[in-house]
Amino acid sequence: MPDFDNLIYETPEAGIARIWLNRPEARNAQDSHLLYELNDAFDIAMGDSEVKVVILAAKGPHFSAGHDLRDISNRGSEHKRVGTWSDDKWDGSEAYYCREKEIYEGFCRRWRDLAKPTIASVHGKSIAGGLMLIWPCDFVIASDDASFQDNTMYMGIPGVEYFAHVWELGIRKAKEFLLTGQPISAEEAEAAGMVNRVVPRADLEEATLAFARTLSDKPSFALKLGKDAINAAFHAQGFENVQRSAFNAHHLAHTHYRLHQDGSFIDKEFMHNFQAKKKPG
Repeated sequence: MPDFDNLIYETPEAGIARIWLNRPEARNAQDSHLLYELNDAFDIAMGDSEVKVVILAAKGPHFSAGHDLRDISNRGSEHKRVGTWSDDKWDGSEAYYCREKEIYEGFCRRWRDLAKPTIASVHGKSIAGGLMLIWPCDFVIASDDASFQDNTMYMGIPGVEYFAHVWELGIRKAKEFLLTGQPISAEEAEAAGMVNRVVPRADLEEATLAFARTLSDKPSFALKLGKDAINAAFHAQGFENVQRSAFNAHHLAHTHYRLHQDGSFIDKEFMHNFQAKKKPG
């Protein structure tokens, strides 16, 4: 099995690959290295003809606390670029825009369109960037202790970089979710259509595997074609135009704070409170 620093890759059963986020000491916060590793892990699964379906799960008490804010200026120089936007020479707003175009928006788009079906197996908290690991997946199985939150409004930012809120929750629930910044439970997410099934925490791993088996017994080519057809409907509903507009608004907010709050890329008070929590003692 491949060796990763922040992930575990395994094939628990025939036809099924499983990727574990394995940075529990940071609540699986996503730095550049973890995201590039995750992209590599998906590539391994896509290139394995024996794998028909991929599960994304997490070690530790929470699925993901979102993006690692301590890593925001790291351009992942040690990794080969996947898209065409980012390099190591740009500066200012262009540098931030191109970095996020690569590792946030770009990866999410790529993972959404992976040929094989993907399942997010979610427990505990999924905050902001954590949603960006879940939403590109085709299915979501959540434990009854799971909660979901886009808290970017508290940062002064109008939503995470992958703006799928409306498609995941519907217009009114999406407005409540985004504008209030309050978390929703697994049951609320299921009622809105964002989650396929809610199961007891103790049953999550087996329930996810059981769901994966209902896919892995199908012909792989049929799974790929069916997924691609439904994704085509998603694109036809206008997601691409909304995504471009929302991503640019996200970076307008970043630029505003860098210009007016001493270079901070988000609301300075939020960043101050975040840094205070990270201090030892």
